[in-house]
Amino acid sequence: MDYFSLLPEGCISEILSFTSPKDAATSSAISRGFKSAAESDVVWEKFLPSDYQHIISKSDSLLVSPSKKELYFSLCDSPFLTDGGKLSFSLDKGTGKKCFMIAARELVISWGDTPHYWKWSSHPDSRFSEVANLQFVCWLDMRGKIETRILSKRTKYVVYLVFKLANGFYGLETANAFVRFVDCESNNKAEERASVVSLSRQEGAGEKRSKRRVDGWMEIEMGNFFNDAGEDGDVEARLMEIRRLFAKGGLIVQGMEFRPE
Repeated sequence: MDYFSLLPEGCISEILSFTSPKDAATSSAISRGFKSAAESDVVWEKFLPSDYQHIISKSDSLLVSPSKKELYFSLCDSPFLTDGGKLSFSLDKGTGKKCFMIAARELVISWGDTPHYWKWSSHPDSRFSEVANLQFVCWLDMRGKIETRILSKRTKYVVYLVFKLANGFYGLETANAFVRFVDCESNNKAEERASVVSLSRQEGAGEKRSKRRVDGWMEIEMGNFFNDAGEDGDVEARLMEIRRLFAKGGLIVQGMEFRPE
């Protein structure tokens, strides 16, 4: 006997809202009584961030979804631009936690406004209007900053540089990367614990290596942090190679992504 079918649908929906998006999406297979309840707006409203309407209101995109479940998966599968194209926003499908990518134009890049060193152009695979194209530098240094208050609370975040390598790239074997709370740790202190990352090498002892994303771009982990109550001010991620002043070129930067672990 299907005992769950004896419970009021509203009761089942309330129970499911305390589970996870994955549990709710698969629960309809357990019982016929779960199917309608598992797809109700009561359940999926709980999985959306509490400020999702405010975030959507800052987008130029028109998001139309008949149900909260469809809205949830739309936000997971189709990142949209917000804050005038400075950021892209999406949800982590398994948890509903917020993901943000900072556009390359919003990064602080040494010599970024000097055409001889960096050029700015559109890219057919980028979600932003422009990407940064490294022409030639010896001093590679870029940083991105985001406010902890807009991120999901009580969540561990990992920061990634999202990039591609142009044909004929050079000098991009290794760099140093770190993530810090701006108000809590100095640059010098953070540099002392920086990780060695490899943008182009597939192997190297003690190095973090780049991986290919499903969208065709590459990403390299820069560091991580725990966002507790969202009251730690700005968090900054930095990638740099300023010690070995060899020529470097062929790096295409889309942005830096702050994503739940």
